[in-house]
Amino acid sequence: MKCFPVLSLVITLAFASSLTAGEQIKSGPQVGADLGAFNVTKIAGAESDGVDVGKNLCYRCRNGGRPQVVVFTRSTDPKVVELVQKLDAAIVEHEGEKLRTFVNLLGDDQDDLAATAKAFAAGSKTSNVPFVVPNEFENGPDNYGINAKAAVTVVLANGLGVKANHAVANAKDLDVDAVINDINKILQ
Repeated sequence: MKCFPVLSLVITLAFASSLTAGEQIKSGPQVGADLGAFNVTKIAGAESDGVDVGKNLCYRCRNGGRPQVVVFTRSTDPKVVELVQKLDAAIVEHEGEKLRTFVNLLGDDQDDLAATAKAFAAGSKTSNVPFVVPNEFENGPDNYGINAKAAVTVVLANGLGVKANHAVANAKDLDVDAVINDINKILQ
């Protein structure tokens, strides 16, 4: 009987170490799911998108059925900056397909998130990416199932259907090239 607690501890430690070893985790709407509506406040970025800073809206709704990449992040790690910069370039490259994206900052304090979003937008030097704070800022919209252990969750959709999903427990493990390559899945 004493081996069950030990076995339980071993399984728990193995799971915890697997999350830190760079493996993807399940977070957010999965392939085949619908991309639900949720409200955010625009904090910075995408000055020419027609949405004023401070406006509360549903960017997912505004983007409609267009191909879109929705990023949820608790981190401003250089890997996330790289992703945002490559998404900014992809928007220009795929202007004809009307590719859209927006970056949602997640965390415990809404005011801190707004300050982080402003700094992140300025530091990323992008021009086409809006940085927002969701109304449900701690863990993202309830209907999205964002994993509290996910540092970054990226959902790619077209026609409001999820075509690809990437999530990592540690932002340093984000495979930026895999996300960018999956843009082709939403442009078809």
